[in-house]
Amino acid sequence: MTAAVTFRGRVRLVLAVLILALVPTTPTLVAPTPADAADTQSARGDTGRRGAEVVAVTQVAERQVDLSVRSTALGGRTVKVRLLTPDGWNPADRRQHWPTFWLLHGCCGDYTSWTAMTDVAETDSLRNVLVVMPEAGWNGWYSDWWNYGEGGDPAWETFHTVELRHLLERDWGAGRNRVVAGLSMGGQGALLYAARHPGMFKATAAYSGSAHPLLNDESVNRILGLFAGRGNDPLRVWGDPVAQRRVWQAHDPFHLAKRLKSMPVYLSCGDGTAGPLDTPGAVSALEADFNRQNHALAAELKRVGAKHLTTHFYGAGTHTWRYWERELHASLPMLLGALGVKG
Repeated sequence: MTAAVTFRGRVRLVLAVLILALVPTTPTLVAPTPADAADTQSARGDTGRRGAEVVAVTQVAERQVDLSVRSTALGGRTVKVRLLTPDGWNPADRRQHWPTFWLLHGCCGDYTSWTAMTDVAETDSLRNVLVVMPEAGWNGWYSDWWNYGEGGDPAWETFHTVELRHLLERDWGAGRNRVVAGLSMGGQGALLYAARHPGMFKATAAYSGSAHPLLNDESVNRILGLFAGRGNDPLRVWGDPVAQRRVWQAHDPFHLAKRLKSMPVYLSCGDGTAGPLDTPGAVSALEADFNRQNHALAAELKRVGAKHLTTHFYGAGTHTWRYWERELHASLPMLLGALGVKG
């Protein structure tokens, strides 16, 4: 049964209710607000508007907590963020902050994708980190959308790297020791966030990621087709690939390679043909395209002097979850090592 508790200023009561809500057998809903006036002020952006606030908390499974977050960057909409919590996690203890692993979903998925499609929640090596799996839109592309030069909603990058980051570190036990990984669209997001926010992440991994969308006309047309999903105007995201070339380059990991050269980077991809985890005869033109993009990014990283690049271009394999689960496990030693956590 789900219950709701709202409050204004009664911080201790809410935190006590939250801890009770974290009993695995009792999914519970609570609605916290900023802890005090100082925190309320620090949660505001440069414009003085509130950045984001948690309006509900739901225990969905053992060590799995969903936050409902209302975001200014998303036009005041409320979206979900799933946390896979470490053993001993207690958000009421403001002195305790955990190494944080951001795990990003792909296009056509959502914040539940990783727990629904992989064994991430049963992975013992993740019991000492806080895993953050945020909603990023069906095809949000981990970007603040151009919107014909007007910006505004949706601003997924601002939501994640500013609003949500601050919220998690202030109220939910997240530390400033972070890594980021993702698949497909989320692989691009992981590379972008690591490159565009120097110092925010200590390592990054992309599984079948969109690593160089400006590689050629096929790659450009394919991502424009993805931008257009669900009837969206594809030019809202980054604009026209010719007229707004600088915007596109600013969101293309290949063109940001120099910013990635000093950190551990893990790239993996199949070639789009049927592999050992596929049904016979399976093919994926998308994976084949992303494979070419990842090879191009790897070559560029080597050219600019990257010292900590790991690649696993495993040949036969399509754009499917069984490979991404395998690659998550393969990359964990690197990612957890960057966090200083034993795998």
